[in-house]
Amino acid sequence: MDEIADVSMMHEFLKNPAEAISAVEKLLNEFEAHEAKEEKTLEDYRKALDGVKDPATRFVMQMIISDEEKHRAVTHSLAATLKGSVNWTRPAASLEGAPDETETNRKLASVTEDFIELEKTGIREYKKLLKESSGYYHGLFNVLLEAMIRDSEKHVELLEFLGRRLKAA
Repeated sequence: MDEIADVSMMHEFLKNPAEAISAVEKLLNEFEAHEAKEEKTLEDYRKALDGVKDPATRFVMQMIISDEEKHRAVTHSLAATLKGSVNWTRPAASLEGAPDETETNRKLASVTEDFIELEKTGIREYKKLLKESSGYYHGLFNVLLEAMIRDSEKHVELLEFLGRRLKAA
């Protein structure tokens, strides 16, 4: 289905050559601009961290930097995927490529539900710890546990997507 959307966008561009830039190219430019901003943001965070001695502050800043690195990697992959569609290529960071073997998909699909349950169990445990550690270290424990809960909720969402994709393969 995605290939149909890509072909449709390319067809639209070829049909209307008077337009200076296609919607896909415009989106690609926006992703590339955002990727550059992410790189600058990472640089700024790293500079801000330089010289910080307080362990809690360093830890929190390093967590943010780690997340920003992931955001940059996601943005880079999205841009590479669009660039591949525009140029009819498959850049290394593209999210398109050869599908896995049926057996590999089957094995991963069989454990995806288990991973979802593990994440949901983790969420319940984090919420219990959140209540038990309320107020510890000026609220630092709460902030970190709440962030972990959101990460686990995100993992559930990603795993559910993966499960649907594997079943459709």
